[in-house]
Formats: sequence, C-alpha cells, structure tokens
Amino acid sequence: MDQKATYRTSVRRSTVQVGGSPSNMYRPEYQVEQFGLQASPRDTSKIWELMDSYQGSDKLALQQSIVHHVEYTLARTRFDFSKFHSYQALSHSVRDRLIEAFNDTNLHFHQMDAKRIYYLSLEFLIGRCLQNALINLDLEEDYREALLDLGYKLEELYDEEVDPALGNGGLGRLAACFLDSLATLNYPSFGYGIRYTYGIFKQLIKDGYQVESPDFWLNNGNPWEIERLDVQYQIRFYGFVKKVWDHGVERSVWEGGETIMARAYDTPIPGYNTQNTIALRLWKSHPASEFDFSSFNTGDYFKALEQRQKAEYITSVLYPNDSTDAGKELRLKQQYLLVSASMQDIVRRFKRRKVLDWNAFPSKVAVQLNDTHPALAIVELLRILIDIEQLDNMSAWQIVTKSFNYTNHTVLPEALEKWGVPLIEKLLPRHLEIIYLINFLFLEKVQQKYPNNWGKLNSLSIVEEEGTKKVRMANLSIVGSKFVNGVAKIHTELLKTTIFKEFFEMHPNKFQNKTNGVTPRRWVRCANPALAALYDRVLGSDKWVQDMELLKQLESNVSDPQFVRDFQMIKMENKERFVHWIRKTCQVDLNIDSLFDIQVKRIHEYKRQLMNILYVIYRYLMIKESTPEERKRIVPRSVCFGGKAAPGYINAKRVIKLINSVADVINNDHQIGDLLKVVFMPNYNVSNAQIIIPAAELSQHISTAGTEASGTSNMKFIMNGCLILGTLDGANVEIDEAVGRENIFIFGTQIEDVDNMKEKMRNTDPHEYFPQELLKVFTEIDNGRFGHNEELKWIVDSIRYKNDNYLVGQDFKDYIKSQQQVDDLYRQPNEWAKKSIYNAIRSYKFSSDRTIQEYADEIWQLKPIKVPEPAAQKNERVKGIALSKSQQEMAEKIKN
Repeated sequence: MDQKATYRTSVRRSTVQVGGSPSNMYRPEYQVEQFGLQASPRDTSKIWELMDSYQGSDKLALQQSIVHHVEYTLARTRFDFSKFHSYQALSHSVRDRLIEAFNDTNLHFHQMDAKRIYYLSLEFLIGRCLQNALINLDLEEDYREALLDLGYKLEELYDEEVDPALGNGGLGRLAACFLDSLATLNYPSFGYGIRYTYGIFKQLIKDGYQVESPDFWLNNGNPWEIERLDVQYQIRFYGFVKKVWDHGVERSVWEGGETIMARAYDTPIPGYNTQNTIALRLWKSHPASEFDFSSFNTGDYFKALEQRQKAEYITSVLYPNDSTDAGKELRLKQQYLLVSASMQDIVRRFKRRKVLDWNAFPSKVAVQLNDTHPALAIVELLRILIDIEQLDNMSAWQIVTKSFNYTNHTVLPEALEKWGVPLIEKLLPRHLEIIYLINFLFLEKVQQKYPNNWGKLNSLSIVEEEGTKKVRMANLSIVGSKFVNGVAKIHTELLKTTIFKEFFEMHPNKFQNKTNGVTPRRWVRCANPALAALYDRVLGSDKWVQDMELLKQLESNVSDPQFVRDFQMIKMENKERFVHWIRKTCQVDLNIDSLFDIQVKRIHEYKRQLMNILYVIYRYLMIKESTPEERKRIVPRSVCFGGKAAPGYINAKRVIKLINSVADVINNDHQIGDLLKVVFMPNYNVSNAQIIIPAAELSQHISTAGTEASGTSNMKFIMNGCLILGTLDGANVEIDEAVGRENIFIFGTQIEDVDNMKEKMRNTDPHEYFPQELLKVFTEIDNGRFGHNEELKWIVDSIRYKNDNYLVGQDFKDYIKSQQQVDDLYRQPNEWAKKSIYNAIRSYKFSSDRTIQEYADEIWQLKPIKVPEPAAQKNERVKGIALSKSQQEMAEKIKN
C-alpha cells in the first residue's frame, strides 16, 4: 500500500487489515453526563457493545450492506431488483456510514461546547449526493469493486440519481459549496433551508419556448435524507398581539391566527479526508392538525383536508410567483417558516448547555444570512428572547447584533427585497412591532450622529415611507448584523460607494469582502476525475484537493510537451462525453474538433445572453458571405447556452426563443455544415454542469460592468482548464488578476464609464449609436430570416430605441474584436492548451475552502474542531457509560 493510501485509510476507512483479515475500527467515547443525560437504570452495556464500531468497508461488508438494503429496506427479492433499486440500496449503504460519522460529529461538538456557524439560505443546490459522498469518504474504488461482483457499474448507478430541486442559481450552488468546505475544514456548522416538494420548475423547450413543469424530484423518494419526527416546531401566522403586565413589566403575547408545524429533514454532508460530517437541515411544512374529522363526517371532504393542503403549499415550490398578493403572502410565509423553525432549533440547542447564560449566546452561535431572504431571523430571535425568554429589550438586542452577519448578493437597487407593511402587519403582527422597535433604536443613533438630517434618516430607515410603506430587508439585515460582506472585491467596493454608501460612512468597520469560491471536491475531483488523476500523479498525492495552492508547483510543467499532451487528451475525452450527452438530450450532432463555447447561467438581461446570440447571427452571416477558400480558415465553433428564465420574466423568455429560432436555422443550413452549431441545453442543473464544464474550452461571462455581484460558474470553468471571455465585472476582475491578462479575453465598457455610456446612448440617434455589424443583424431578424415572429422583433426593440440599458450596442464592436482574438488563438492548439492550463493551476484562490477560512477567521471567530479518528482498540466501558480519562487510568492501575 502506498503512502497516500495508508494515510487516507487511517483517517476515513472503518476497516483495517489485521493479520490478513479485516478488523473493525472503533468509535470515539463520550461521557453521557456531558449531554445532560442520566445513566440508564437498565444495563445498556450490550447496546454500547453492539454500537461501538464502525461498519466495515472491505468488499464483503459492502456487498452485504447493499444486499441487506435490497431486501430489508426496499423489500425486493434477489430476482426482481432493477438498476434503480441497486442505486437506492447503494445509497442507503453509504448513508449508513454517513450517519455513524454524523452522530459522532454532533456528539463531539456538544462535548467540546463548540461555537457553531448556522448558515441560513433559501437555496441549497447540492447536486447529486452519491458520488460526492463516496469521494469524500474515500470509498469510491471500494464500492466500484464490490458492485462489479454484483453485476453493476458504479458510473451507471450515478446516473440513476435525481438532482435535488432545492435552488435556482448561483446563490444555491454557493451555499452547497460552503457546506462542503465547512465539513472538510472541520468547522462546527449547520445549514438550514427548505425541503421544496417541486423545486423551482423543470424547464422544457417546446417550439423554442421555455415551458415550466413541476420538478417531481421526490417522486421516487430520497434515500439521503433523515426524517426527524422528533424535531418539529410550531409556526404561527396572522392573529393579534395582546399586551399583559408581568411583575410591573409590559409584555407582548402573540395569539390566535393559524399554526402549522415545521418538520426537520437532515442530509449528512461529509468532509473530505476527515471524520467530520455536518448536516443540511431542511424544513417541510405540515398541518398542526392532520385531519378535520367532524367536517369529514358531515360530508365536507374538501374542508376535512383544507388545513393540510394550506400548510403543505408553503414548502411546495421555490420562489412562488409574487406578481399577485396571494403569491407575495405565500413567499413571505415561506421565508418566515425557514427562520422561525431555524431560530427555535438554534435556541433549543443552546439551552442544552449545562449553564444557561444568555450573554454567552454570541460566543456559541454565529448566524450567516445568505442574502436577505432569511432577514426575518433577526426579528424572530429578538421575539424569542423578549417574549419567551423574557429578556429586556436592550439586552436582547445586544445579543442579536453580535450573533448575525449578512452576505449581500446584488448591486442592483431594484433587486433589493422589500415587503409591504400591510402584508407584514396582517401575517406577522408581532414582528412588525419589533421591526418598528429596531428602527427606533437605530434611528436614534443616526440622529445623534447626524442631528436633524432628515435625508439621512429617510435613506437609512428600515421602513420606506414613500407611497405604501415597505420594510427594506437589506437595511434590516445591515442594522441587525455584526458584519456585512460583499462577494467580490469590485462588488464590495460598489456596496460601499453606491447602494450602502451611507451605512458604510456610519459604520465603516462593519463592511468586509469575502470573494466567493467553489469546492474542488465536486468541481474537479467529481466532475473531472481524469484531470484530478493527472494532478495526483504529477504532484505525488491528492493533498491539492484540500490545499489548491499546491497547484502552483505545476507552473514549470506547462513547458513540458508531455504534460500539455496529457491535458489535451483529457479535454478531448471530456468533449467526447459532452458530444454524446448533447446528442442524447438535444438531438444535435456537434463537431468534436470545433471550439466549444459555453454560456450557462440564469437568463437575465444584465447577463447579456442577448449579445451572445446576436454575435452568433453576425458570425453566421459572415460565414454565409465568405468564399469557399475563406471558409477553410474559419474556426469551427459550437455555441451552447443553458439557464432558466423566471416564469414571469418575459424578455428573458424571449431571449430563449430567439436562441432556439437561430439554432433551428443554423443547424439545418447544410451550406455551412459543422462550421457553426447552436444548442440551447434545457433544464440546466448541477449534474448537467458536471458534464458541460469539463468539456468547455471558452466560457462567456459578459455581464455589463457593475451588475454582477460575483459569479461562481466562472470559477468552475477556469478550474477545469477553460478560457474566459468576459467583462471586468464581478469575480472576473480577480480572475483576470490571478490568471494573467494574457490568459483571458477581456472586453467592454469599464465600470467607471458605464454611466457616461448610458447617457451617450440616450442622446444618440440609434443608427449612429449601434455599429453597422449589429444593425445588419437587426435587419435580418426584422426580415424574418429566423422566423416571422413578432416576439423576435420585440426582443430587438428592447434595446433598439434608446433603451439599451445594458450597453449591448456600446460593447458589441469590442466584443467582435475579442471573438476574433479567440479564433486566432484557437488556431494554435498548443498555445491554447498552455493558457488553459495556466487558468486551471492558478485558480487556487477560488476554492471555497479559502473563502470559508476567511469567514471563520474574520467574521465568525470560529475554530475548527476535528472529530477523533477511528481507533483500532475499544476503550473500557462500565454499563454503557464511557469512562473518563481519570477513570480509565484508575481502572488500569487496579487491573495492573
């Protein structure tokens, strides 16, 4: 066994070889008194003995575990279980091992009285769990071998898993990466989210249009989750606030209205090369009363189930359409359920400590708000401390403001969340009172700092007074948090100088930058195993997976022809896999020797998918007008789009229609053949990304400067050796610095010039403002070359008449120039490969491990706590109670 394998086995595996045969590894011991428990009056030593070791990981043990679940969990026989049943049994087998580590992790954190970080997010796009769990547990090869004897290929079973529909875009993918890093870096932590029944939607393309369909991701169950029937909390809506006097103190009691229950479902998240396994706890809404039997008996069967249905609607769909009052109310209910259940759970865990000291709460609890969706957690904790725990207002507020931190994810003022005061007053009457209290306490400080400055008071107030009163959730998040952070350097600077300028001037030390990152476990080790194997071989170990800065050592290998050839071969293998996937999912044949040009992200005007498809039309027209001799020098290109448009976002949906209309014409034009292909990849998700990203050679991140907070897909692409075509926006600025300007294609208006260019656009005749190349494209669309559809003209009209707010016309000429530079470089395969390698090995800054380390050191003040490794020998026990160290020493003395 080589040195790496020996090291990894000592840390994660639960079986070791002793005398040529497998021997179990034993679990850590804990003192029951440390958990506020009493020793059982029964003799529980047998229970402890049966639970004192980890399940085995030798081939026979794994096979027995799988077939055990086939028969006893799935109730299948040896004659009637399918590939899907094998996936389920395999997942349950892996989950068993995760649960062992998860239980020991929680016990250890409690024993150590650890401070924990609680990460609240409305989205967690965790992707498929099986492969990630096996890699982090270091059991992938063991299970692969065990399954082969049973007649199954592990890779085929990976494809049986359905992506959990728990998010929409970068917000959820970031949260998932952070959980992986928290576990890997051994930080005591918990993720809190919502268990959506249908997710946001499954995207179908019919006649070129996006069609939304329910995503029945739970249709066949979820083998990874643990339903916690004993962990559920009451959630109240509506009602009224009653004032009572208690020992001379006025207190508020929230009564009446409706109550539902939030039940916990835990998904274990394993760290890499560590025993630490944390939880993503998701809440599902349940009725407080399951069934109205009296209504049923009177024949009113619908009413008998009404409360159940109303309760379950709350966690049915991510981001219900809020264009109606009912939709807004449902969305606010969803947010409140998340924060109320989570805060009750956090308080319950804190109160399990031996000594209850509320002043110690911030030293044991840090809560991170991932955007403003969970902002009501600030108000909810204050309500719990004042109304239930009966702390005075100021003491409770001091605790709250030391416990919360807020991550902002937008620089667009119109994207900042606000809730109407009438809606909050109706749905959460006590919380509105508390919001007014918070606002009063804060504005007193503003008044002290800026006496009689009514403009300051108005702009900094949590409550917006103009028109219908609204609660500004970003202002609430800032006021109630200890620290506020942006997610890229340029984004944080924009927060300080634009939308939160006055908050920054008042509290400059509150603002920090934490540039986003992504986990190399999923986005290299899982998504691109061949590239990971190349790194392992050249570096001599897999330590780079936890310390990506080690990739710097590969700088000298870029001049090694063999290393470059190996990299090119890996890219070609990934392209082949992608070609097969596109043929299967989109019925389009791609030229594998073409440049694979990818833009995958949420469809939005500021992300400028429109500019990309307009350039594709320009390129198509150029090819059509070229001579046969000129065509020989044209670089073949396959342009692939992916991403969902919000159901109510009409312009974004029109962009999807335009892409598909253009694709229909180009892909069926035999005159140009393989020189240009266009594909829209439906239902973009994490699993699709793991096929798309390793195959990409060029990735476009072309948002208007000053509109993208960070972006994380750009980081995933460069980690996999892909070149970026982008603007100096979001994390592109730092990628440019990291990989070197010579290894990235940068174009477009810079942020300091955006306002001037918008002014120029508004004051210039469109025929003079737009370059001739783009006007020609407009004409072709108007003339029906891509279909006689008024909507295609409307999408052009959305920028044509002095309304080009995202500067497509301004940047188009520079965009064409950069595209020409892309072609020039792609004609030099070795130079392209070298620049791609530089992107991959200089991407270490964009590991989420680095990001989480910065959060832990500079915001949360959190220390890692590593769960003890498995032991080769068990400790002494007395009637199920683990002996303390001094007791063990005494026992040894007596024995000797």
